[in-house]
Amino acid sequence: MAANSQYRFPPGPETNLLWSALRRLRPANPLNLFPHLAKKYGDAVHYQVGSNHFVLLSHPDYVREILIMQQDNFVKERTMQRSRMLLGEGMLTAEGSLHRQQRQAAQPAFHRRRIPEYAETMVSRSAWLSRQWQDGACIDVSREMMVLTLGIVAKTLFGTEIDKEVQELADAINSIMALYNFLVLTPAVELLVHLPLPMTKRFTRARDRLNATVYRMIQSHRAKVQCAAEGLTVEPGLGENTGDLLSMMLAENPTSNARRDRQLRDEVITIFLAGYETVANALAWTWYLLSQNPDAERRLREEIDSVLGGRLPTSEDLQKLNYTEMVFSESMRLFPPTWTMGRKALDDFHLGPYFLPAGTTVLMSQWVMHRDARYFPDPLRFAPERFAPESKKEHLRFSYFPFGAGLRQCIGESFARMEGVLLLATLAQDWKLRLVPGHQVEPAPLITLRPKYGMRMSLERRNVRLLRADIA
Repeated sequence: MAANSQYRFPPGPETNLLWSALRRLRPANPLNLFPHLAKKYGDAVHYQVGSNHFVLLSHPDYVREILIMQQDNFVKERTMQRSRMLLGEGMLTAEGSLHRQQRQAAQPAFHRRRIPEYAETMVSRSAWLSRQWQDGACIDVSREMMVLTLGIVAKTLFGTEIDKEVQELADAINSIMALYNFLVLTPAVELLVHLPLPMTKRFTRARDRLNATVYRMIQSHRAKVQCAAEGLTVEPGLGENTGDLLSMMLAENPTSNARRDRQLRDEVITIFLAGYETVANALAWTWYLLSQNPDAERRLREEIDSVLGGRLPTSEDLQKLNYTEMVFSESMRLFPPTWTMGRKALDDFHLGPYFLPAGTTVLMSQWVMHRDARYFPDPLRFAPERFAPESKKEHLRFSYFPFGAGLRQCIGESFARMEGVLLLATLAQDWKLRLVPGHQVEPAPLITLRPKYGMRMSLERRNVRLLRADIA
């Protein structure tokens, strides 16, 4: 790297944030730090952590420049690279040709013609959960949504019922998520995980459980695919795979060897985590926001009652549940499941008036930009009408990006949006959820934006005429 004098950095704090954190004996909460930096220094903020350069970007033009115009010069930054200890070389962490190969292999499962096929599973599992809830009971809706979306992703993407193995998979992931800050913030953690420390032992045990469960799933699916390919006792019409994503990946390359199984393991864990964790958190925050905004809640229920008339929703109802979709979109604006994105520059690069060195980490925070009054007036107000069809065109494309943008935009966006709308419509038809008085609500900026203390809510059955035979 050439001398720093040749570079032109954006404005920012002169204090090295590493030394500042060491003085406080803890790092700053990025949900507080990032908005503070953007407000004080502007749309591009430079700061250092140790010897590493960071630039926080808070303008749609800069986001577009990084994710679209100069995307070939950037790879995932350190946080995501360290996630390889959990995810391996899955779709979130892989780069270059490997990422393109994985995305191409998974694309058929997320094709727009296939997405409606998943609706029945989403609705039936939501209706089952509705039947389990009891009037007046208190629940952690964050956990309830995790269990619900876990079962949906297991069935629709992996052709598996929510059995013991699937629950083991979720438990192991949750154990690792609890160690997120340790994994991301600890220097040389890639070396430390091999030492017999209490934290590293917990991580290793959880990862071993995770691997054992995923490899059992792969072996089971491989046997099914091989039977189908050989014409042995398979359900008529299944062809060469059983229709779920894992079967598709196995049918594409049925070879069994250590390298191939490791790659499948990485892809399964990545899609599994992304497929249930993000939607579950988005729904938990949606229930919270509805409980705090009675006018929006009333309008949501009026639409659901008018469109469905007491019956369960179907994929055909999605185009009519406009306000329900607007509620879900506005919830992801205020509490985006993916709260920040990072890229690391491979070579020196220009960005507007600035010239930055290779190795610079560029951060683009949905948490900051979704709450910027320039793009969303009165930004802390929950206002689903921002996402009415006639209003969407007013939003700058890169000021709202809950699923990312560019080449690496989330492949499951259509799946997630449909799931959010259908689950809301099914459950809100029968239930009101109220935040338990005194429950502390605070977002935790982990890989996703989880409620730090869960989301304790009380259930209130709606006083409506139930027309569905399965609820009567």
